[in-house]
Amino acid sequence: MVSRRHARRLLPFVTIFVLIYISFPHLYYCSDYIRQTNPFSGQRAIEQPFTTTSEEIVCLLGHFGPRSLGSPSFHERLLTKDPELIPGPNIVHFIYGLSNPHSDPSAGHFDFLSYLALRAAFISLQPTVLKLHYTYLSSPPSLDPNADPLSNPWIRRLKETWPTQFELVHHPPPPPSDAGKDTNKKNKKKTTKSQYAHMSDTLRLQILYDEGGIYLDTDVFAVRNFSDILLHPPLDGKDVVLGYEGGNRWGLCNAVIVTRRPGAGFIKRWLDSYKDVDLEKEAWNYRSVRLPKILAEEREFRDKERDVCALPPHAFFWPTWTWRHVEWMHTEVKTERERIYLEGNIEKYGGGLFKAQMAYHAWSQMAWDRYLKYLTPEVIRTKDTPFNLLVRRFVEDDL
Repeated sequence: MVSRRHARRLLPFVTIFVLIYISFPHLYYCSDYIRQTNPFSGQRAIEQPFTTTSEEIVCLLGHFGPRSLGSPSFHERLLTKDPELIPGPNIVHFIYGLSNPHSDPSAGHFDFLSYLALRAAFISLQPTVLKLHYTYLSSPPSLDPNADPLSNPWIRRLKETWPTQFELVHHPPPPPSDAGKDTNKKNKKKTTKSQYAHMSDTLRLQILYDEGGIYLDTDVFAVRNFSDILLHPPLDGKDVVLGYEGGNRWGLCNAVIVTRRPGAGFIKRWLDSYKDVDLEKEAWNYRSVRLPKILAEEREFRDKERDVCALPPHAFFWPTWTWRHVEWMHTEVKTERERIYLEGNIEKYGGGLFKAQMAYHAWSQMAWDRYLKYLTPEVIRTKDTPFNLLVRRFVEDDL
């Protein structure tokens, strides 16, 4: 039995422990803020202003390379329906649910925001078919990979709206790996997450190599049609369109990939880079962001094939994933004038906040706990943030 004197001695420690427990979410938030915004974090370099280069303008506008004086521009050829312009396959691919949310809750569920991203792709891109590649997709989550995906109300709603264009493509779960037999529970979880992330990376590349078309992450919201960047002259070697991430253009991100033809050589080289490497010894985003830029700049291919068309950061990935940029996208506008300005830009630029914006990556890894998980149809309709203004038109009135 604890004496009164011992109880008095323990009281300060118990009080401190209780205070830490109660304030932990705020402490974690503050530490994460300091970690991301301190002068040594590198986020200022990601946020730095940039100027669109001539090569990026060429990729955006579609006139590939020099043309003789008086020859028609790409858009002039487009307006006259020049038969030499080849449309790439307007097939849109998403991947979701490779890991099982029943046993790994952090995998998440196909929810309202996932639904909204697919709906935005249907409306903005007008695809001939939109394919959702999945392993686990039922609601509630099931250990059975063959559970009916139409049990998920958002999947069912998409299928009812686009019965012929919306296609569900099931991928069986991979066989258990040696990594899954790790007896250390902490290491096992880490390895499993990394394994599924790289599985998604390679699956999207294999799909695009086989079929071509457009790949989007489920936190990417297409806001304009991609038809201009899908069309290409027959001798144009740029089979793949990617967007730079960061104002310093530090990488080409795989959250949006446009492939104008099946069998693209760049996709094959990228896919082959995953063979016989220890992915656990690399930064988690090396092969998904840094490596594609390295591959695109290899002189052997750049001089002969020039097989990647690189778009400026604001085409797909601006604002960026940094703390300040994510905060700006989800902070309510302060004045009516600012709201009118943003809505005017969206109307003037055909759906984007900026002139060249074709999609917005919502950076769920950085924004989910702070903002995204709180978004509902009602919040998006009534709270005027840049993000809500951008995606509001995709929310149906009956939700």
